[in-house]
Amino acid sequence: MADTLKRVVTSLVVTFLAYLATFAFPNWVFCFVVILFVCAALYEFFSIVEKNGIVVYKYFGIIAGAVIPAVTYLHLGGGYNNLEPFFIVIACLFMFVLQLTRKESAKNHLTGVALTLLALFYISWFLSFLIKMKYLSGGAGLVGFVIIVTKAGDIGAYFVGKKFGRHALISRISPRKTKEGAFGGLAASVAAAFLCRTFLVDFSYAHILVLGFLLGTIGQVGDLAESLFKRDFEVKDSGGELPGLGGVLDVLDSLLFTVPIFYFYVKLLLLAT
Repeated sequence: MADTLKRVVTSLVVTFLAYLATFAFPNWVFCFVVILFVCAALYEFFSIVEKNGIVVYKYFGIIAGAVIPAVTYLHLGGGYNNLEPFFIVIACLFMFVLQLTRKESAKNHLTGVALTLLALFYISWFLSFLIKMKYLSGGAGLVGFVIIVTKAGDIGAYFVGKKFGRHALISRISPRKTKEGAFGGLAASVAAAFLCRTFLVDFSYAHILVLGFLLGTIGQVGDLAESLFKRDFEVKDSGGELPGLGGVLDVLDSLLFTVPIFYFYVKLLLLAT
């Protein structure tokens, strides 16, 4: 009961701060908040990897990860050239240079490079689509929609699974996740999509239904993806900064796939009309 209360209180605080950053403050503040979340999630990711004896140059990775959303904002908000692909290539180059300059005789060189690049794409680049989304027509509503629908799935899966969960979803990855919870999460995402329809201008009910199922399903895949990572490195949570929720990466995991997928869905829909 105490853990559930902590989860609810922390969720309400995070939701309120996300609302302020999205709807009440200028875009540069929103970008800054995204960068903070990216840096915190990368720190957790690299810290877990380092504890398993793999060299990943944590602070270089965090700085490189912060640059990606920053240049995205500079391109969209400041009119600068789109340097995002350039910095990703440079980060890849420097990762190999850093490995070449290591003095100690060690294994896992390519593993370190691969995990660092994975983190830059999986966390930094994917989350930077929130900034791209914010600059679309009705961007604040789009950001609000994808966050609410995705996190509604998390909440639904947690409470339905806790109350009615009997059958493990994929026990080898996450024994606590159940099929009942998965269905509850999907239903919650669909319901949230219809409740938040006012955030989306000129979207038909058919699109709302598709988005509810799509985001609800992909959000759970994102959650399982992080569970796979944590199971591989034998940790329960990515961190402990958020009471009841775990770490920042634990909060972001379901959004890391839904945000870019939703962005491209909207972009393709706008191009088709």
